[in-house]
Amino acid sequence: MTQNEPQATPQQLDQNERNQLIQRRFGATAQNYVTSAVHAQGPDLAWIVEAAVLTGSEQIVDVATGTGHTALALAPYAHSAIAVDFTLPMLEAAQQLATARGIKNISFVEGDAHALPLADNSADLIACRKSAHHFANIVQAISEWARVLKPGGKLILVDSVAPEEPELAAFVHEIEVLRDPSHVRNHRVSAWLDMLNTAGITSSLQRTWGIHMDVPTWTERMRTPAENVERITHRFSTATPAVRERLHIEHTAGVFTFDLPAALIVGTSVK
Repeated sequence: MTQNEPQATPQQLDQNERNQLIQRRFGATAQNYVTSAVHAQGPDLAWIVEAAVLTGSEQIVDVATGTGHTALALAPYAHSAIAVDFTLPMLEAAQQLATARGIKNISFVEGDAHALPLADNSADLIACRKSAHHFANIVQAISEWARVLKPGGKLILVDSVAPEEPELAAFVHEIEVLRDPSHVRNHRVSAWLDMLNTAGITSSLQRTWGIHMDVPTWTERMRTPAENVERITHRFSTATPAVRERLHIEHTAGVFTFDLPAALIVGTSVK
């Protein structure tokens, strides 16, 4: 990790306890993620397909698939896909979506991102979209990507990221944890590139953007307690001008909106 990254606050749980927390929270909200515009749609799905440059012969893996939107976007262009998640209601919802869309070349596998139930050198492409900020041990998760990828295999990573500026990174971390205590950390792009390159995945930033959010929808999706929603609202109302400008915080008709920084990173296994 780079210095000055904000430390997690309720993240004193060990990895097993954190995994149980994630399973409880996302198991209860799985259907919200089936219809969430941020997850089911968003321009980044098309960007992922474009970056994959699939020929139809590839074995792809979608790590922490959630309700399967990334696997469903990639599978039609690949030979086969494996969608991995350790929250069964999420996997069940993903399988239902695949059936409804007539996509038959996806296998749905229960598994932890920190110990993927997959063979070494077995994937031509690994995708991980909007989920790595929940990984309790990011270095271990990355080592699993490196292990499972074939030599020359491709990684496509999309996630919310921390701004490089410490004040902004601390603000984003605070509201993320208030919204969802299973959140571990949004990493800076510079930290991502360092960690991936260290693991043997030569990586580069392809694009950054802001995921536009409104606080009511963002918090309702995770069933955030009312007192935490109030604290989030207070943090927005008292944000510094620099934070307001960088996150495009606006307050219209009693609703706060903002842009959550996100990045698309593409890497190649060089082992």
